[in-house]
Amino acid sequence: MTSDAMGAVPAPGTGSPESPAGRNGAAARTAEAGGHPLEIQMLQVGGQLLRVGRQAGSQRGATPLLMFNGIGGSIELLEPLARAMPAREVIVFDVPGVGHSPMPRRPYRLRTLARWALGVLDHFGHAQADVLGVSWGGVAAQEFARTAGERCRRLILCATTSGMFMLPGHPKAIARMVTPRRYMSKAYATQVSGDIYGGDFRHRPELAAEFMKHVKWQSRWGYYLQIGAATGWTSVHWLCRLKQRTLVMAGRDDPLIHTFNARLMRSLIPNSELKLFDCGHLFLMTRQEESVRAINEFLDKA
Repeated sequence: MTSDAMGAVPAPGTGSPESPAGRNGAAARTAEAGGHPLEIQMLQVGGQLLRVGRQAGSQRGATPLLMFNGIGGSIELLEPLARAMPAREVIVFDVPGVGHSPMPRRPYRLRTLARWALGVLDHFGHAQADVLGVSWGGVAAQEFARTAGERCRRLILCATTSGMFMLPGHPKAIARMVTPRRYMSKAYATQVSGDIYGGDFRHRPELAAEFMKHVKWQSRWGYYLQIGAATGWTSVHWLCRLKQRTLVMAGRDDPLIHTFNARLMRSLIPNSELKLFDCGHLFLMTRQEESVRAINEFLDKA
């Protein structure tokens, strides 16, 4: 499956497309040029402009890792994880209305997001990718694995659920996720981060400030479109048909996503395994070394 229109244009603030990092002379902002370890470019995919980040990786010929972010999360939130895996080619993009990807012309569903992701892989010439999704992005990753099964080699689901049919998290945490206020105010993020993310965030408020350093906030409407994209969606009736080897990862102290949901997905996905962390929702951040080790071991298995 290929996108119907693809091209690269300069990323915001990058100037003319002269870097060889992107195909067709696409503009890219490198770590040296902009203090960012990913090459950043704007791609036109299926009629939608997307801000895409790519880490080339030192391991040539390996399957790339395509990552789907959590709700409201821009490329920058997953950049530290990519940096911790320098050997891997990593691709991540801002969904429309988030980060520096412009708003879509109309509301979208997860199937459309999967098609955009396919267009991004096509642009870089990849027939297949390993796919990792975090929280809301884990839902998107499941849809990608179903929609484009032959393009997804292995699947990693982090702090996520099977959608509508799930065991809800703590009511206070869920209520604070309804709006993107935590992305708009550092003071508010510090105040509520323990209730939302649990784990180390409960007793280390400085983690909220560190988290906010990686936030590129754009629009509350982009956030609401993400909520709408997954509204009414569930994978619970077809997870049993997924063919990809799958790693399910979860934090034991996650106020948003009860560990029951991870255990449910593990029981439904035929070729899957479960990894639990003594941490909260953002274990990819607070247990990065342990997380990266688990990811690498899983992806490198024969």
